[in-house]
Amino acid sequence: MFRFHKTLDIITLFHKAGNPASTRAVTLLKQISANASEAATGDQASDHSAQTAPPREEFELNITEDPPTEDQLRTILGYVGQSKVGSVVKGASSESDAIKKFRSSAEAFQRPVIVDWNNGKAVAGAQESEILKLLEQSKGQSA
Repeated sequence: MFRFHKTLDIITLFHKAGNPASTRAVTLLKQISANASEAATGDQASDHSAQTAPPREEFELNITEDPPTEDQLRTILGYVGQSKVGSVVKGASSESDAIKKFRSSAEAFQRPVIVDWNNGKAVAGAQESEILKLLEQSKGQSA
């Protein structure tokens, strides 16, 4: 019987090389991605680990040093909410202020920002607990 395969969720990391916080986020996301991929392809019959599940299902990791498009930025700002706009765009106090600052200088966009496009979540910064929470929430929504 033919079955459609579920497409992988896309997680994007807006990265800045040389930024220690961004480098930590890259390392963490690559580890989680590798663990999820390993669990997805591993032979369960030969798995003798202590039944530890990966934090989420396998996903496609997209790491880019390019700033987001204006449409992507609007989406990200919607995901993080009004109270965290300033953590995405430096000095911004509202979504319209963030867009204006971004238009005048793409460097106002604060990296790292991790976005789970499929589940409508984003995290600004490299706080491991926040990134893990984002990925754990995504696991619950996609299951």
